[in-house]
Amino acid sequence: MEINNEFHLDSKWLIDPKHLFVGPRIGEGAHAKVYEGKYKNQTVAIKIVHRGDTPEEIAKREGRFAREVSMLSRVQHKNLVKFIGACNVPVMVIVTELLLGGSLRKFLVNLRPRGLETRVAVSYALDIARAMECLHSHRIIHRDLKPENLILTADHKTVKLVDFGLAREESVTEMMTAETGTYRWMAPELYSTVTLRHGEKKHYNHKVDSYSFAIVLWELIHNRLPFEGMSNLQAAYAAAFKNVRPSAEDIPEDLALIVTSCWKEDPNARPNFSQIVQMLLHYLSTISPPEHMIPSRMFSSENKVLPPESPGTSSLMAMHNDTGDKPDENIQESRGCLFCFHHCF
Repeated sequence: MEINNEFHLDSKWLIDPKHLFVGPRIGEGAHAKVYEGKYKNQTVAIKIVHRGDTPEEIAKREGRFAREVSMLSRVQHKNLVKFIGACNVPVMVIVTELLLGGSLRKFLVNLRPRGLETRVAVSYALDIARAMECLHSHRIIHRDLKPENLILTADHKTVKLVDFGLAREESVTEMMTAETGTYRWMAPELYSTVTLRHGEKKHYNHKVDSYSFAIVLWELIHNRLPFEGMSNLQAAYAAAFKNVRPSAEDIPEDLALIVTSCWKEDPNARPNFSQIVQMLLHYLSTISPPEHMIPSRMFSSENKVLPPESPGTSSLMAMHNDTGDKPDENIQESRGCLFCFHHCF
């Protein structure tokens, strides 16, 4: 069902902008920026969504924001980023826990040319599958499962899924818009029949996430970009119209079976995430644990501390004027979120 664009949120999730302070930027997407910051003395991640410039853009992004907030507030799981709250005035803001391990994409790139130990790769995959199992149990399709949307904890032992910006609630009768995630990881049925006009509807279901999971799992196993040598669009064309997939020849047989079953052309033939979790657990039980399960940290977090020279750090601490005196506390309180936002944009 399509959620109403109007913003409705239980008061326990409503962020008070006066207590929100924005620090350095740590990520950026097409329509939003993510900052490290503080909320009531808690270090958090702050996603600030740009409303758009035209009435059509504003309506679309407000609708997406309302859906994302609704889903985040309803679904809690150890492998989903912890939702802290949101507000839509003066700007649209989503506040979550801050994960210091960086994205899975960045982690894998920094690890190259080395790869993950198989047990670690499967352990990460299990975290992802459990997050997806939880989402699907709430009839939520993510639609944008890829390494950029998977974040590691500081100790690099746990993976959490973030960014519900393209997520949709699934119903039996619904046909969904052809708005999509990233082509290289997308299921062919999202775009394969014909090129859809903007806003046109087509059928698909939660099995699109199973396909994306297969591509991510292949990437975890090999630590290489899937469909190497192809652009995103070339990879999408090959997958959809030629049924091309990355090679599974160098993958252990039981693990290869999981990968290849998840990226089958027929969505109905792909396993659901409850089945995927069980297959991964079974595979883990067949391999002996190595001496060191988790790889040593390949890079340090850029966001552990906020040094004095960090952009936006002044928003997080009592600012000083030219004379070195602290500003009046009442002025500091009244500036709050708005003061920071004016500096961020």
